[in-house]
Amino acid sequence: MSTGAPRGAGGPGDGGGLRASLSGLTTRGRSFLAAGIAAAACAYVLGQGELLRVGLLLALLPLICVYALHRTRYRVSGSRRLSPARVPAGAEARVQLRMDNVSRLPTGLLMLQDRVPYVLGPRPRFVLDRVEPGGRREVSYRVRSDLRGRYPLGPLQLRLSDPFGLVELTRSFSTYDTLTVIPRTEPLPPVRLAGESNGYGDGSRRSLALAGDDDVIPRGYRRGDDLRRVHWRSTARYGELMVRREEQPQRSRATVLLDTRRLGFDGAGPDSAFEWAVSAAASSLLHVLEQGFSARLLTDTGNSVPGEGGGGFSSGGQESAEAAGLMMDTLAVVGHSDGAGLSRAYDAVRGGGADGFGGGGDGLLIAFFGDLDDVQTELAARMRQRASGAVAFVLDSASWGGQPAPGHAVPPLEERLRRLRDAGWTALAAPPGVAFGELWRQAGTARVGTGTSGGRE
Repeated sequence: MSTGAPRGAGGPGDGGGLRASLSGLTTRGRSFLAAGIAAAACAYVLGQGELLRVGLLLALLPLICVYALHRTRYRVSGSRRLSPARVPAGAEARVQLRMDNVSRLPTGLLMLQDRVPYVLGPRPRFVLDRVEPGGRREVSYRVRSDLRGRYPLGPLQLRLSDPFGLVELTRSFSTYDTLTVIPRTEPLPPVRLAGESNGYGDGSRRSLALAGDDDVIPRGYRRGDDLRRVHWRSTARYGELMVRREEQPQRSRATVLLDTRRLGFDGAGPDSAFEWAVSAAASSLLHVLEQGFSARLLTDTGNSVPGEGGGGFSSGGQESAEAAGLMMDTLAVVGHSDGAGLSRAYDAVRGGGADGFGGGGDGLLIAFFGDLDDVQTELAARMRQRASGAVAFVLDSASWGGQPAPGHAVPPLEERLRRLRDAGWTALAAPPGVAFGELWRQAGTARVGTGTSGGRE
């Protein structure tokens, strides 16, 4: 929620502010002023005193209204509440505006409008009746976008008008909010991918293997530790309180690799291949996090989200939820890269943190590739060596109604899939019109390296 007070009010005797107020004359006000000046000129030429008085009245009325509005000192505060601040593409968010009169004088008729990008819909406008001293008015509107991105809302504007409609002045607030439209996601079925172990399942390695009391590795007592965990033998040996370490399961890791190369995708818009890949990557990230994995988002540029700590992987608990939000925010604004290859992504996958994919190669790799030439296909195939499970969804520009980039020789789709499968990938084509959930289910039933997608292991 943002809050603030109007800016640009101008003070008494402020010449610049008064000149700005004169620019607020409406068509009616300008007509009155022009008619008054014309009548006064005609009265002077013809020597008609009554016409001169009429002309002066017509000319002075809009000027008096300008001065009155310029001297108006409404003390109001405005706030905006955005709920929610992060929505999937195609979903609606509700924006609630609140106006408080913090002065001792009532306001006149106010017109309230909020600035929104055109992709979110028409600019909302509201007419507020007289607001009593200390009073409050609340209005709301809804915004919706089919395009992912980050969109500013605001600043909020107040339009003041005189009773005759001769002058309209605008006062702007200084604060704004940001609506984040993340990619559409879909729930994925819980399937067992080739080489995958559950996030906390039996296949996960344990950080400590305790065979008995003599094998306990104690640590120093920390405030809040349960006294029942005190290891008295070690306490006597070291002369300070020592407690038993609890056996902690180590979370398996999953990397979602998104190919963003401009060379790899042709076309744009909500129904393009690239947007499909972004939405599918978002669905995969949320799914592996729900399954208890420590996850990261990796692009062909080698950039890792949520960050470099822990090899770029998310942690557990609240930090995992924050990492999910960060990855969704990244996917909300991700665009095409100008890179020509996957070498940086290959280096990041090969590193996988201090010990690769958690050490021992127990990481899951989920990749979304665009058009791959022979060199990039070979590089993608070699990424499989560091992962215990690897699934690739390959998008072909020709299948999506586009054309490969000029000068970018791309082997046939089946050839690319075969080479990935021979390297140990579970590789599937991602044609248009097929829901990602269905492809995910096929990946769970596919045999590694057989070139088929329907056989069960």
